[in-house]
Amino acid sequence: MRSEIYETDISGWLERRDKEEIREALADVPVTDIAEILNDVKTNVDALFIFYALHRNQSVEVFDYLELGFQKYLLGVLPHPRIAELLNEMSADDRTSLLEELDALTLSLMVSLLSNNERAIALKLLGYPEDSIGRIMTPDFITIKPDWTVKDAQEYIRKYGKDSETLNIIYVVDEKGKLLDDIKIREFLLSSPNAYVQTLMNYQVSALLVNDDQETIVDKFKSTDRSALPVIDQDGILLGIVTIDDALDIAEEENTEDIQKLGAVEALDEPYLEIALHRMINKRAGWLIVLFFGEMLTATAMSYFEGQIEKAVVLSLFIPLIISSGGNTGSQAATLIIRAMALGEVTISDWIRVMKREILSGLALGGFLGVLGFIRIGIWGYFFGSYGEHWSLIGLTVGFSLLGVVLWGTISGSMLPIILKKLGLDPATSSAPFVATLVDVTGLVIYFTIAMSVLGGILL
Repeated sequence: MRSEIYETDISGWLERRDKEEIREALADVPVTDIAEILNDVKTNVDALFIFYALHRNQSVEVFDYLELGFQKYLLGVLPHPRIAELLNEMSADDRTSLLEELDALTLSLMVSLLSNNERAIALKLLGYPEDSIGRIMTPDFITIKPDWTVKDAQEYIRKYGKDSETLNIIYVVDEKGKLLDDIKIREFLLSSPNAYVQTLMNYQVSALLVNDDQETIVDKFKSTDRSALPVIDQDGILLGIVTIDDALDIAEEENTEDIQKLGAVEALDEPYLEIALHRMINKRAGWLIVLFFGEMLTATAMSYFEGQIEKAVVLSLFIPLIISSGGNTGSQAATLIIRAMALGEVTISDWIRVMKREILSGLALGGFLGVLGFIRIGIWGYFFGSYGEHWSLIGLTVGFSLLGVVLWGTISGSMLPIILKKLGLDPATSSAPFVATLVDVTGLVIYFTIAMSVLGGILL
């Protein structure tokens, strides 16, 4: 990585505070690598010094690739004319992502620094619902008419294409701006200059709706071979485009949220090291409180079977084994189903098939663990007399309990995400800790119910 190559140089630059040396050293370095260097600098003050040392045009390009936290820092310390320059030159979609993270007062100030044209674009994009496709689309694209010749289209692209977000795809619209088709640039390069655009069209364009949720973007890109997708309104009017880099950002964000929720943490919405400590504590505390009260039900269940535990203390030795086995299998099932639903491999209508598979899996896994549990108790009981003369019955109790708890764990872990999805909730909220807590409580009931059936009149 370039930031590692320049690590020694950076220390020297910051010691000598020589802007000319920095400007010369980074003159031919790609802007993405410069952004990486700035993002890796330990303090914002040092990063600001390097940023100031860059050529003016270079710093404008670098700003687009900086981490959100440093971008917001620069907006707070740079003079207004420099901020205006940076914001006006940013791509519309990246600028919207930055502006929507600002507080109302700062947002108002930043918008006021934009040119009239850029301000209109920014306000339009910010006017779409949060997390909608309209928030991340860019209005920088090329449109042509179907009655143009290929030569006309090529000349138009050469004249106006420099401001387009991408030139891989060219969009065909009618006189009212309604999207008719999208055509790859290679078609224009390989076709006769005198051919009409409409002869290249197949009218099979795939588009996004401006008010749809951003999560739909990833699936749409998966089903197409496009590097960009058009965004239209309900009437089919072309409003903007979304590029593949935006889809990758959304996929990363959604995956991060799901992973955090699986760990019983509310989605942070900000990088770990940048989010305020009190906000992170709040996001972690909610689920911990819920799980805490859930685990209190475990104590309630144990108190209910207090009499049985007093008569056969040996049963308490296997409580951790029973509930952890059920919790682990439940967490496994929940994780598999949540991921399968995210990938579109499993839908709500597949719940019967999922249940059948998990019942078979639960029986197989539970049976296997049950046999292992019985063998373990048998060896210690037969050779060392660890569990008294009724070790075989205790082994059967543990074995059947493991079968029942693991079976219940797989069923509950697989069904909870589907039930939550049916209720319109995020399946990821059926996190592994939540499933484990649920199975802990029910696992104790299963264990002692089987114990009373097997050991009733003998030890109980």
